[in-house]
Amino acid sequence: MIIVFEGWDAAGKGGDIHRLVKELNPRLYRVVPVGPPNDIEKVHHYLWRFCEKIHTAEYITIFDRSWYGRVLVERVEKLCSEEEWKRAYREINEFEKIITGTGAIILKFWLQIDKDTQVERFKSRQNDPGKSWKITDEDWRNRSKWEEYNIAVDEMLQKTSTINAQWTVVESNDKRYSRIKILKTITEALEKELNSKSF
Repeated sequence: MIIVFEGWDAAGKGGDIHRLVKELNPRLYRVVPVGPPNDIEKVHHYLWRFCEKIHTAEYITIFDRSWYGRVLVERVEKLCSEEEWKRAYREINEFEKIITGTGAIILKFWLQIDKDTQVERFKSRQNDPGKSWKITDEDWRNRSKWEEYNIAVDEMLQKTSTINAQWTVVESNDKRYSRIKILKTITEALEKELNSKSF
């Protein structure tokens, strides 16, 4: 199973992942935090660095951000050409089709919050010494491009939600609701998969 978490800054990705793995055996999953590519990764196709992170059968790989950076951050921040990010929709769909073709399950969550909730969480982090490390100038700068990111998110959801790898939009203004919806979605996907198998 591959689980992808994407969403607005301060939408609660880290907290949702923490709650998801809280009761899991640590030998059965891996959380992959995704940041900017390093020098070695930059000389390869952008999907290359994700292939080696996906584990074998009977293992859960959880991506805290993912290959969707190509059509979100890299698009908005102009870190790749328009031709490259437009081509990425097809490449990503084919990549995910290959993965699901091996029998893997892909679940993709987009954590949606509104602008007011985001600014409240930003300010709360700034004022909390235990969480101030979670807010940077980069977060505030990204917020100034909300509309550009919003357009990119809408297009991403429309063009990369496929039969084998659908997006689940999670209303994340309420963190408790967000976590319950994610756990329920994962449980239902596993039950559906197990019920389709004959042992």
